[in-house]
Amino acid sequence: MATRSSTLRIGVVGYGHLGQYLVERIIKDGAGLGLTLAFAWNRNPHKLKGLVPDHLILEDLSAFKTRVCEVIVEVCHPQIVKDFGVQFLSHAHFLVGSPSALCDPELNQQLRQAASLHGNTLYVPSGALWGGQDIQRLDDSGALTGVFVRMSKHPSCFRLTEDTLSDWTEGEGRRVLFRGSVAELCPLAPNNVNTMAAVAVAAGTLGFPGVIGEIVSDTALRDYHVVEVEVSGAHGFSVHTVRRNPAQLGAVTGSATYNSFWHSLLGELNALGTPLLSQSTGL
Repeated sequence: MATRSSTLRIGVVGYGHLGQYLVERIIKDGAGLGLTLAFAWNRNPHKLKGLVPDHLILEDLSAFKTRVCEVIVEVCHPQIVKDFGVQFLSHAHFLVGSPSALCDPELNQQLRQAASLHGNTLYVPSGALWGGQDIQRLDDSGALTGVFVRMSKHPSCFRLTEDTLSDWTEGEGRRVLFRGSVAELCPLAPNNVNTMAAVAVAAGTLGFPGVIGEIVSDTALRDYHVVEVEVSGAHGFSVHTVRRNPAQLGAVTGSATYNSFWHSLLGELNALGTPLLSQSTGL
């Protein structure tokens, strides 16, 4: 990337743990990689004060077009993808850090059409997904027949839209909260199932209705999240992977996901405008 003749300007939407990590990496390491921060936005702009240079703080997200940037990175909430995704793609390439929003088929189609219309690319980072490229290749070959994803976390790490976990107690052990299609699961746990959404994007033939997901609350998982992916294919082919991602109690995102997301971003920028088959999925 250092061989680029111009600097790529990145806008970061969201300043939670992951957004803060990305902003700090761009400010610290961006110059040597040909990157610079175009803007940072957070729902509460006061959180950015003293941490991000004032001239880079975007207080009103609807004014994003006043900032020149080549890539906009969303690490906030699926609602931002719904409200601004099409607009973002009219202005820049768009990396969706909340791909659970794509479970809405109408929005999914609108984003794809906007990307095509404006010559930009919609990216989904690999995040905590292990083997996404292989799933996509198997799907492209027509040999993918099924995918099952199980995510197990301590109950304090879940952010559910229903009161399914309101009665959890320490030491209760393992509890299956939901098992069904990822299309049904995304609205229930939009902040927790982005890995599953990335699987559904990679397994495009099955999509959100065809990929099966399960979320499990387990009070024994105090130090890490567990992501299991079972892939089946033609002629008895199968793969089962288990990823243990270190995480603090109450953390929605495992610590290894930060670095994975960063490298997905770098991979996308190295192939700017080209759908990727490596560390992320281009739509």
